[in-house]
Amino acid sequence: MIARESSYEYKRLKNDIFDILSALDTGFIVAGKTVLIKPNLLRAAPVEQAITTHPLIVRAAVEYVLQKGARPLVMDSPGIGKFSRIIRETGLADALSGLEVTLAEFTDSVKIDFSLSGRTVDGLQVKVAELAREALEADCIINLPKLKTHMQMGMTLAVKNLFGCVVGLRKPQWHLNIGENSDHFAEGLISIYMMLRPSINILDGILAMEGDGPGTGGTPRQLGVLMGANDALEIDVTVCRMLGLQPDWLPTNKVARKLGIIGDINVDGTITQINDFVMPSTTSLVFGPSLTRNIVRQNLTSRPAGNKKLCKLCNECVNICPAKAITNDGKSLHFDYEKCIRCYCCSEACPHGAIEVQRPLLSRLFSRLSRSKD
Repeated sequence: MIARESSYEYKRLKNDIFDILSALDTGFIVAGKTVLIKPNLLRAAPVEQAITTHPLIVRAAVEYVLQKGARPLVMDSPGIGKFSRIIRETGLADALSGLEVTLAEFTDSVKIDFSLSGRTVDGLQVKVAELAREALEADCIINLPKLKTHMQMGMTLAVKNLFGCVVGLRKPQWHLNIGENSDHFAEGLISIYMMLRPSINILDGILAMEGDGPGTGGTPRQLGVLMGANDALEIDVTVCRMLGLQPDWLPTNKVARKLGIIGDINVDGTITQINDFVMPSTTSLVFGPSLTRNIVRQNLTSRPAGNKKLCKLCNECVNICPAKAITNDGKSLHFDYEKCIRCYCCSEACPHGAIEVQRPLLSRLFSRLSRSKD
């Protein structure tokens, strides 16, 4: 596990990325091999919003792969918007201009053969059924996640970034199939991680996102952090510790610990403790006895709501909602909370930051009582 202080000044950034890759590349990247580079390309957004992996980090990784004589593919399957617009507005197309690299969107899904040697997901009840062909067939994967909060899963780090290898509209369908059980969703994410096992993971935490991420509802925050590891879980556990959180606070870490696949973590570098990082304002989705669960869900569980002042009635949230729980009457949005699975895809999709987290009265009262006892 490698931690470095860094910036987006390219000469320094390139040196840092090359140092991390050189330390972690123990024969993975060789001449003639295909290397998939997987950034976070959630949506079309400028780098200042901290929604996507910074394009210069992607460029540095591509240059390293080319230097090794390997064939780089930069690919993702964004959740919202056209790929051509995303690579233009994030600056990725310009950053990779002039380099011999394939920059494309995942479009072809392949059903997973769970019997493949070294690709076992034993112990998981929830398994992803299909992944992008290029992700499964690549000789090596370099995973380039962004350090961001996530209203459903707490944070979207190295393991969660691999969800982009689920192609296109299969993402909202996966959300709908899983429902609002974050532990089950975490199992699905771990199954993707165990199938793909990226060889190298480098986290972009230079400009991170706190608050109600991972879309426009979050707030950029300068951290100046790069983290690299061969194991994606090492990054996710270390970020939790850096932010003063128990590793099991992140559902994917919790699942991984139960499976016994988190090893010892030795850190090369200094990690500054950050105790005031703002986490998403969500509450647990599924808990309590089944007879009382619906009451708890309606009165204690956070839920998405529209901000009328910011909403442009563009229908991005209506179109992305896997549960079809949002309607637009031409004047305002309406949420059917009986259907809503609290996946917050609507928040990710909203280009105006108009989807907020609404906390029921009882939830707010319990929070005040809890704070008063501390």
